[in-house]
Amino acid sequence: MDQQLIITAVLGLVGFGALAFVVLAPTNRDKAKKRVSSLETTKNAKRAGAARESESTTKDRRKKVQDALNKVEEKTKEIKKKKKVTLEQKLEQAGLSFGPREFYIGSVVCALTLGFIGVISGQKLPISLGLLFIGGFGLPNWFVGFAIKRRRKKFVDEFSNAIDVIVRGVKSGLPVNECLKIIAAEAPKPVSEEFHQLVEGFRIGLTLEQGMTRMYERMPLQEVSFFGIVLMIQQKTGGNLAEALNNLAGVLRGRKLMEGKIKALSAEAKASAMIIGALPFLVMGAVKVASPDYLTPLFTTPQGNFILIGAGVWMATGIFVMKQMMQIKV
Repeated sequence: MDQQLIITAVLGLVGFGALAFVVLAPTNRDKAKKRVSSLETTKNAKRAGAARESESTTKDRRKKVQDALNKVEEKTKEIKKKKKVTLEQKLEQAGLSFGPREFYIGSVVCALTLGFIGVISGQKLPISLGLLFIGGFGLPNWFVGFAIKRRRKKFVDEFSNAIDVIVRGVKSGLPVNECLKIIAAEAPKPVSEEFHQLVEGFRIGLTLEQGMTRMYERMPLQEVSFFGIVLMIQQKTGGNLAEALNNLAGVLRGRKLMEGKIKALSAEAKASAMIIGALPFLVMGAVKVASPDYLTPLFTTPQGNFILIGAGVWMATGIFVMKQMMQIKV
């Protein structure tokens, strides 16, 4: 009897437990569903908050980038508005070691030399005065302009390599200032000279914006403007500086490659222009050899001198127009 009672009690408990499980299971399932739904709602809220925060961060960064670009554009426009460049700035852009005083002395010496050559060679007074003017104003200014163009070309040729040095230095963990010092010490001229002045400006307390503005004044090139924009945007908004500078170096190399293609494609037009420009002198020389007295009235009579001056003006105008047509800005 005792065993039967025990078995009956156990079976009753098991049955009661099963009945309780069946009755209470939906409630537990509902609670589980509510917990899952509440967790999903929390996750969705967090995701929405993170999305809103990311969107606001992106907007702030875009605003900072736009502000930096506007500031750089304003500075560039201010520099370009100063169309009249002083002689001291020209000499600095040309990389010449002498100042305006030495330039004026050299111009006077050159003018007197050419004028003296015109006098001792028996030229007429207008021709001697023309030589004096060319020696005083033409040749010195042409020399400075030629030196500026040559220095800018050397700078552009080596500038992309200098940016690669910064990219490798930043990737290896060096700060940007140390990379700039490496370029100032080891890069070829004139890149090393410009970066040396940039580093010296930072050392005396100039900001990045002021340093890049002065660098652009010394070397007014689009490449320098692009470099300053990248540095200033990275300083204000952050980001991967190495990747940005690497992209800039690729763009500069692409511009250089395009410029080389343009020179190759315009070589035929330049050769034609040179031949057309040399034809009058060649014909004049051939006529002078065949008939020495035939062209004498052009040099001895006022009418002939007027014809020569008009022909020279028209020829110079044609050469200038052809040169402008062959120049394609990249």
